Amino acid sequence: MRKTDFAFWTFLFMTALAGATTLLNVSQTYSATSPNTSLYRQLDLFGDVLERVRSDYVEKPDDSKLIKNAINGMLSALDPHSAYLSAESFSDMQVQTRGEFGGLGIEVTMEDQVVKVVAPIDDTPAARAGVQANDLITMLDGESIVGMSLEDAVKKMRGPVDTPIILTVVRKGQEEPIEIKIVRDVIRINPVKARVEDDVAYIKLTTFNEQTHANLTKAVKDLRKDIGDDKLKGYVIDLRNNPGGLLDQAISVSDDFLDQGAIVITKGRNSEETQRSSARRGDLTDGKKVVVLINGGSASASEIVAGALQDHERATIVGTRSFGKGSVQTIIPLGTNGAIRLTTARYYTPRNRSIQAKGIDPDILIEQELPDELKDKTPPKPRGEASLRGHLKNKDVEEEESGSSAYVPKEPEKDTQLQFALNFVRGKVTAPPPKAKEETEEKQPETEAGAAKPDEEKPKP
Repeated sequence: MRKTDFAFWTFLFMTALAGATTLLNVSQTYSATSPNTSLYRQLDLFGDVLERVRSDYVEKPDDSKLIKNAINGMLSALDPHSAYLSAESFSDMQVQTRGEFGGLGIEVTMEDQVVKVVAPIDDTPAARAGVQANDLITMLDGESIVGMSLEDAVKKMRGPVDTPIILTVVRKGQEEPIEIKIVRDVIRINPVKARVEDDVAYIKLTTFNEQTHANLTKAVKDLRKDIGDDKLKGYVIDLRNNPGGLLDQAISVSDDFLDQGAIVITKGRNSEETQRSSARRGDLTDGKKVVVLINGGSASASEIVAGALQDHERATIVGTRSFGKGSVQTIIPLGTNGAIRLTTARYYTPRNRSIQAKGIDPDILIEQELPDELKDKTPPKPRGEASLRGHLKNKDVEEEESGSSAYVPKEPEKDTQLQFALNFVRGKVTAPPPKAKEETEEKQPETEAGAAKPDEEKPKP
């Protein structure tokens, strides 16, 4: 039924490009025999407004832009996560979820109207060409970056494989700008970062793209070999500031640590749209102790993983309350016209907890210790799903509240949450510090009901 309605709306909007009179005739024809008379009367109103704008606006408007903006307005009014994607935006989204593209291999940010290199990615054209962290890119193929947005600069640096580009960079210690010629290649973004922490395997998942499950499997295999099964005490899975991504990858990652049982339940508008994803036999870690780190930047797919492992008591969740994005978006392509991202379902943990606008409460609450320079400043109120205008309401909880601080120190030794998790896996601590324990006990009645804006990722050209 929804597909039919969507096709009809598309037909109406596309017809409007040829003139509002046709639109009115079509809507009136349908309204004469349809029970949705009120809807078609509203479409008559849309046609009246469209025609008045096209005929009387001070400048001749672009019909295509009018319709696209009307569609985007309709979708964005539904909830914060539904939107219209232009063909270009749709293509960019596909690049991000694939985790590979033609480019240079550098993480960048904008500083003082020039592009600053955060770091070159290992074994990429940029790294091999000698690009260094903190380099300031001032020109691309002889064109100044001043006045160019970061998004536009990134798009210019990306491109077909085997094509060259010249970067003009200003480097500290060099009197003159340096020109670096780089030939674009396939850049693969590894969403999994792993390292040995003595007798503990530390794995950070930065996003859930098409590479996440496969790279996690490889990371676990390599860590087990490096540490040795006899010495390995367990795993710390870091989901802090992971904004989510692909649902199927979240299911696969959860399945890696489970032998059986539900992983996530998605419920649409109608009961027949309810779907349940279950684990298959085989635990990638052979039952070793697992701690999952979350914070206010852990959203969507991250919360699916944390909720599944928490409900099955397969992992201990440590950190602070997650963002609380408990809805599923479906990408519906529109041919050459891009796509729409539409919220089509809510997801629930195996124990049927909706975390929409509530989030996942950790089993052990550990607040991140702030550095001295931040202690004197009043921290901004954490933004979670519950703070977003137009968010879907959660009828399962009395009070909507989600999100927490998303601060994570760069130095592992200063990372309060990480250090607690490592010691917990080793068995050196079995309970949180007194203050955190007291707060955890106060929140306990809420956890049975189930309780971020996700941090934006730095673009990687």
